[in-house]
Amino acid sequence: MEKQFKQIASLIGDPTRAAIMWTLLDGKAFTATELAIAADTSPQNISMHLAKLVQADLLYAEIQGRHRYYKFSRKDVAYAIEAMASLVPNPDMHDKSGPENSSAIKYCRSCYDHVAGKVGVSIADGLLRQKIIIEKNKGFEVSAKGKKWFLDLGIDVAGLKLQRRVLLRPCLDWSERRNHIAGSLGAALLDKMLSSDWVRRTKNSRALVITAKGQKMLYGYFRINV
Repeated sequence: MEKQFKQIASLIGDPTRAAIMWTLLDGKAFTATELAIAADTSPQNISMHLAKLVQADLLYAEIQGRHRYYKFSRKDVAYAIEAMASLVPNPDMHDKSGPENSSAIKYCRSCYDHVAGKVGVSIADGLLRQKIIIEKNKGFEVSAKGKKWFLDLGIDVAGLKLQRRVLLRPCLDWSERRNHIAGSLGAALLDKMLSSDWVRRTKNSRALVITAKGQKMLYGYFRINV
């Protein structure tokens, strides 16, 4: 176990590979060319780094036509990268040095396939206050009341439980230093917010913009002001 841990840590610790992993938190699959641009390196160099990450089962390459699209091999890899970011010393809220340090990305963003940032944490708090989800054994569970609540929202918790992934789990938010919700339920919630035009994605960023409709719905369902 110690040897394997050292291998994984050394893989992720390389600056170029760390840039690759951070870029993939967007939740989309990227080509090697796109990742080379994001990591500011050559196509030849990015190929070597991607091969190592695929071999370690951290990434998966999906072939479509002449292109290979890279993404995390499993959801847990994304959650681990987000959690690692919380180890960074608390960032200066006034730091404008880059897009990932902007107020927009801290306020509301996608963390792979679920909502993060201040709004994501507030959603988790709202669900806990209303006892739609409850804390149990250092994790989250959907209450009996919550199953009906989510069904009224158009999310079938029973159906999500049939998926081969964790239904609901806390995910440590790197900017808020508190938990938002992840798992298949967190992903379904983000899908609902996007399809219902509560939030919209922004170009070349993980920041999510909350619409006027979204402001009303987030207060109505989660009792939060945004």
